[in-house]
Amino acid sequence: MKSLRFSSSLALALAAVASLVAGSARAQAAPDAPALYRQHCAACHGEQRTGGMGPALLPESLERLRRPEALKVITQGRAATQMAGFAPALKAEEIAALAQWIYTPVLPAPTWADADIRASRVETPGAKDLPAKPVWSADPMNLFVVVEGGDHHVSLLDGDRFERMHRFASRYALHGGPKFSPEGRFVYFGSRDGWITKYDLWNLTVVAEVRAGLNMRNVAVSGDGKWIMAANYFPHTLALFDADLKLVKTYAATTADGRASSRVSAVYDATPRQSFVVALKDIPELWEISYDPKAEPLYDGLVHDYKMGEGVPKPGQFGVKRSRLDEPLDDFYFDQAYTHAFGATRPKGEGQPNAQVVNLDVRRTIARLPIAGMPHLGSGITFDWQGRRVMASPNLKDGAIDVIELDSWKPVKTIRTPGPGFFMRSHEKSRFAWTDSMMSPTARDTLTIIDKTTLEPVASVREPGRTLAHIEFTKDGRYALASVWEMDGALIVYDATTFKEVKRLPMSKPVGKYNVFNKITRSEGTSH
Repeated sequence: MKSLRFSSSLALALAAVASLVAGSARAQAAPDAPALYRQHCAACHGEQRTGGMGPALLPESLERLRRPEALKVITQGRAATQMAGFAPALKAEEIAALAQWIYTPVLPAPTWADADIRASRVETPGAKDLPAKPVWSADPMNLFVVVEGGDHHVSLLDGDRFERMHRFASRYALHGGPKFSPEGRFVYFGSRDGWITKYDLWNLTVVAEVRAGLNMRNVAVSGDGKWIMAANYFPHTLALFDADLKLVKTYAATTADGRASSRVSAVYDATPRQSFVVALKDIPELWEISYDPKAEPLYDGLVHDYKMGEGVPKPGQFGVKRSRLDEPLDDFYFDQAYTHAFGATRPKGEGQPNAQVVNLDVRRTIARLPIAGMPHLGSGITFDWQGRRVMASPNLKDGAIDVIELDSWKPVKTIRTPGPGFFMRSHEKSRFAWTDSMMSPTARDTLTIIDKTTLEPVASVREPGRTLAHIEFTKDGRYALASVWEMDGALIVYDATTFKEVKRLPMSKPVGKYNVFNKITRSEGTSH
């Protein structure tokens, strides 16, 4: 018995040693992802993965790129870019290690200070001397800027003939919608990894570029065209530029006492107020930053003792006016008077999404919107219905359009759709609103058309088995343009009255299209 116990113990010990040896061998054979990155990737994507010739490879920048897609890109490369596939050079396990490693945080965390922003700026020689008139013959007010996310290009479309006029390469992953100067000559693009590109539409050339941050949400252009503001996720900052993309100042996205900081959810221009309005992702505040040279001075908090210096104001222009909220806003849009901001909250953990109305004059939440699910208020529209002003918004969770009266903040109707959607669009001269169901696995191929006078669905158009989304109208509202949101996609032109297809242009995942006139006139049917 003693011998048997000894043999068993010896066997267990030998098995343990064998397991350790095997584990050690596996560890030694495991690919060294940091070394592989330095050898194959750093030259284009930067030593700290902050980007260079190629985009940033930070977790914040890759949050919308699924890991299987990242693996595919490393393996096969990207068409029409300098990203070559590494399948011939690396083993499958090495590629897998790289794909996993780029989603891990960089330590120590990279920084992006004012000096870095200024050093990043480049200007195209001679761009300022280009003629102040288009080099092409189309209507500059009915021009469409089409962002093709499939191969990171931008197409310019004649909105009368529906012909592509020009196509050029863009920065990686443009986001948040391009913004136009007030006369429609210049367009400003913001990329996920922080670059702002100023492009001269009339002369078909880049004017200047600057990197505002390492991970950026969107940009806004002031109504007078003099100022550009960028909202950053990383670092937690806002960056203010002049029209030539020269840095004016940065704002730390923190509470007034500096104890908490936040990602910046979005920044939008409020032209009638001569200000930028800013939502913070992690702090329950909505900021308003005036660019009016005659803006009234700002006082932080209550002034009750001038001897303590509490009555000393801050300059009104470019100062931060804070509206304190119960919960942070993920995104928002305005009523046509720009008195109210409608924002959606995406709480963490067990909390439920909700919507709130912020009065920008009294600087507080004045109503909660009775919307279930996950409202996508950043894509809402407003219009008149039976003598009342209403807003309508798609829902990211439920197949529904919620219609709310703006005077009472009470629900008017919930319009059922085939599935949850992301975009809703209309036009002042059109009777109809169009919405997609692109968040639905079964109805992503369907656009639902709603009669704004009856609030009833009246028709639908389909692209079977493919994603159909993001409507934009021509400046006169006669035609509606939709995206087949696929790599081998297309731009489809529909008659906005009969809903019949008029023309189809092949494009590479046209994620968004933007009409110059509708954007600069702040059409009630599109995002601002």
